[in-house]
Amino acid sequence: MIIDILTIFPAMLASPLQESILGKAVERGLIEIRLVNIREFASDRHQTTDDRPYGGGSGMVMKAEPLAGAIARARAADPPTRVILLSPQGRPFSQRLAWELSRERHLTLVCGRYEGVDERVRCHCVDDEISIGDYVLTGGEIPALVVVDAVARLVPGVLGCSESPAEESFANALLEYPHYTRPEVFEGHPVPEILLSGNHAAVRRWRRQQSLWRTWQRRPDLLKEADLSDEDRELLAEVVGGDAGSGS
Repeated sequence: MIIDILTIFPAMLASPLQESILGKAVERGLIEIRLVNIREFASDRHQTTDDRPYGGGSGMVMKAEPLAGAIARARAADPPTRVILLSPQGRPFSQRLAWELSRERHLTLVCGRYEGVDERVRCHCVDDEISIGDYVLTGGEIPALVVVDAVARLVPGVLGCSESPAEESFANALLEYPHYTRPEVFEGHPVPEILLSGNHAAVRRWRRQQSLWRTWQRRPDLLKEADLSDEDRELLAEVVGGDAGSGS
């Protein structure tokens, strides 16, 4: 997978992309991440990428020409790319969307700044808009890192265990079950006995029940989207009672 990140502050992204799982995936050639400085596509000697908004008002707006030029360069590359603007107005980012994007061969992420980008870029140059939450940041660089991290780890081979993504929170519309490791007792709190039993079937059942229970406690809205089996409903009813599948 190739990921182009279009930004006026490439230094904000360079270091995080070299660390941990992302850095190792790049070293192994599983993903290629290219930082593109939008300023290089500006037409003046000062490399201006923003200007005052028509109609007045506070703040600055990112100019259309440099952005369009950077996007055109990304589109000219092979394989074809899907261009995504990181924006508070975009559709909410989710694990489901991360899975969708992980199947792309080439992604281009556009990092907005200031009051936003010229509307003509939004309407005519990008394919999609994504928001990582209902709040406003100083720019799209941090959202770009969030999207890259969530998507890249789903690319085959990036994670050491191929089953890990399928078991994580939100992978099946549920939160993940709790985890424990050594020591067996920490400050008087022991590891649940079932995890020490060696009974793999019982452990799987306990983990599924804990996942259902934790989702019911913390994110009951997710249960409305979950495809629960009859066994799931029975497991949940054991700990919450009532209409276990309603999320209420």
